[in-house]
Amino acid sequence: MSESSTFDRLAASLSMEERRSLLAKLSSLGNGSMDPLFREEELPETVDIERRFREAPWYTRFFYFLRGLFKSKPPVRLFDNSLLSRLGSSIESRAPGLYDYHRSLLLPGFLEELNSLKESARFFYDALDTAFSRDKSGFFAFLFSLEMDFTYQRLVQETDPQLIAQSNSSAQESHVKQMAYKALDDILQTIDETQRRRMYQNARSLQCLWELSSFLYDRLISTFSRDGVSDGLSCPTYLVVDQLYALNNILVSLKTPPSIPLLESLFVFLLQDRMAEPAFDMAAETENLLTRSEEALSRIRQFNQRIPLTAILRCASRNLAYLPQAISGGEDWFAVFRDYWKKRIEERYERFLRERRRETLTETFNSFFNGIPLQTLENVGDDTNTEGIHLRKSFMLSFLLTFYQSILLNELNRALKPILIDGEFYKKENRSEFTEAYNSLLKLGDEIQALLAKIAPSGDIGKRYRLVQSEMIALAVKRRKIQSLEMEVSEEASGIIDRASRALRSLIHILGGILNGEAGGKYDSLVNLGSLSGKGGSYLGVLRNALQRIEKTVQLIGEIDAMEAGV
Repeated sequence: MSESSTFDRLAASLSMEERRSLLAKLSSLGNGSMDPLFREEELPETVDIERRFREAPWYTRFFYFLRGLFKSKPPVRLFDNSLLSRLGSSIESRAPGLYDYHRSLLLPGFLEELNSLKESARFFYDALDTAFSRDKSGFFAFLFSLEMDFTYQRLVQETDPQLIAQSNSSAQESHVKQMAYKALDDILQTIDETQRRRMYQNARSLQCLWELSSFLYDRLISTFSRDGVSDGLSCPTYLVVDQLYALNNILVSLKTPPSIPLLESLFVFLLQDRMAEPAFDMAAETENLLTRSEEALSRIRQFNQRIPLTAILRCASRNLAYLPQAISGGEDWFAVFRDYWKKRIEERYERFLRERRRETLTETFNSFFNGIPLQTLENVGDDTNTEGIHLRKSFMLSFLLTFYQSILLNELNRALKPILIDGEFYKKENRSEFTEAYNSLLKLGDEIQALLAKIAPSGDIGKRYRLVQSEMIALAVKRRKIQSLEMEVSEEASGIIDRASRALRSLIHILGGILNGEAGGKYDSLVNLGSLSGKGGSYLGVLRNALQRIEKTVQLIGEIDAMEAGV
């Protein structure tokens, strides 16, 4: 999970009050039937053939005994065949056009009902795929916020490391994390059995609905063909009996229709990509989907009422003891939900540490830059400018721009320029490396300003960014385009930072060699260092101060890099 997860985006776009209002409005519509989708009484009674035969009247047993003698078959087998024949005739009379017992065929009427079930179940597929399949933990978190908003608010507030640290100013950073986890455990223990059962029922409905919507209907439907007798397409049951077992298990498991909060959560997840559209009305769109979902659920309910699937499967498998088995699902909701919040705490704790390190670095910068504040990067997105382009390592870039304007131009030039103009190196390669490093730093300010000009509204990337922002396209597509632009800018920024870092490290080696190098070493002194220093030797002090400033700059770059990387 990341801070840009679906749940975080939805929480930012749809406040808790808006969620409550939307749920209240949808609940007030009152057009959702809570009638069971499948009733237990619709299952035919299981039959123990051996026991039923033993309990049959003596004359019935005698009749099958005599038949068994003539047919050379066990009487109980003939009795079983008779009951199956009666069940098959009952299906044909109760639901004509669905099943032919004697030919063991599924008839065109069954195919018609199956197509209706497919259409109804597939209505939920996109929403379930978006919410349940791709972001299960985020979906459970969003659903929980609707079902138990008070507990959700406690989780948000009481597990926030930043708020914990503010309330416990003397607590060490590691203790802050422990306190956040303890708060999570304490809050989760307050979820009572009724609330857990409600969330479990939602999770189970979700799992069963997902199984029904993703069932391979087309594979089943493709087995129907013309047999030359039926008026339409039919299918031998032996070809599809295993698929029908699986379908029957799903239908029996999906007894209770999804709740309004569950459906609302599903459809909000489905519609999230359209939330940025100017004329988009979340309430109206969700209401429309709820109406259509009720129609789909009604057809699923009708399929269960019209199709005696268990009875058909008993005939097809010649097993009167057959009963469908409920599928598993929903049992893991609490573990998934808890893991979501553990990851969220971990993420927020890392952000908390970054903010603390940033505050510490900012205090260090105040001293390092003699009270000069960090330069602001225009058109770069941050907490105060949500419209700007997000730039990785923007803090580092701001530091380097301030370094360039307040340290390099004002202080370091006095030490470096005489070497560039009059310095006589013992080694040509030292002269080349110094010149390259110095020139690279002198270009630093222009490179940063050129990058900022690109992301300005009138710049190349700025224009492309605002064009994407105004495009009427799916939010997911828009997000990918924006991320591509942000990556382009961030890579250019990384190049500027890398070149500056290499130049500063080169200067450390070269100045260290000038001041302390050994004759013949890789970095040697200057031939004319004495004449540059003058009689008072004040220039040596300027060089030493410059070396210290550059070393401190490289140290701070390392600390900023560690902070931004979360190390």
